[in-house]
Amino acid sequence: MLIDTHLHLFNENYNIDEVISRAKDAGVKYLIVSGSDLVDNKFNEKLLDTYDNVFLSVGYHPSCALDISDEDLNYLEDLIKLDRVVAIGEIGLDYHYGKDDRDKQIELFRFQLDLAVRYNLPVVIHTRDAFLDTYNILKEYNLKGVIHCFSGSVEFAKECLKLGYYIGVTGVVTFKNSKKLREVVKNVPLDRLLVETDCPYMAPEPNRGKTNRSDYIEFVLDKIAEIKNVDGRDLNKQVNENLFRLMSKIS
Repeated sequence: MLIDTHLHLFNENYNIDEVISRAKDAGVKYLIVSGSDLVDNKFNEKLLDTYDNVFLSVGYHPSCALDISDEDLNYLEDLIKLDRVVAIGEIGLDYHYGKDDRDKQIELFRFQLDLAVRYNLPVVIHTRDAFLDTYNILKEYNLKGVIHCFSGSVEFAKECLKLGYYIGVTGVVTFKNSKKLREVVKNVPLDRLLVETDCPYMAPEPNRGKTNRSDYIEFVLDKIAEIKNVDGRDLNKQVNENLFRLMSKIS
């Protein structure tokens, strides 16, 4: 049984029935579809009516910080109450394009972390060029979660592990220039890893440059098994157990 722990399905290039059917045929039992903005979250909510193997993480990406209204926040809180909502995310901080909206990002981040505390849900964290601020905020909260699409250093990974977070690894680990991420994978215990595609982005080798798909999760698992020098089936079993421990609504 394979699980894609983080993907996006709101994409004009996707035939949703085909994408989900292909994933099932490849042995991907569960898909955890992540929300990023209001349109994305509303689209994902409708998926629950049609696909019983879809679960959701819901939230507002930091790039939305200047656009979120009180009505949007109220909608998010209503969405959180649905049975197959298993996490709040992806949420966090992103300073890659500058810090002009830094205060708004932090305000939105804290609001969603507070929701996670209130509803006892894990969080899916996006952090890009904002590692220190992300860490300093997360350590104020006693939450479980995953640092999605991890791109930080070994040292940052270790600090996140101390806070109780899991490390999410995407197809980037298969890229030839991913030396830093591979070093992180070497240093993260097997019981703290999660595996994700983040499709439609970042398709792993040998499909780099194509639109990513959930059934490509096998290539991520194969590379991690190679790096960790473990049997691929044992790795898959372990990362599934990690997910079930983190997101208890899935079993």
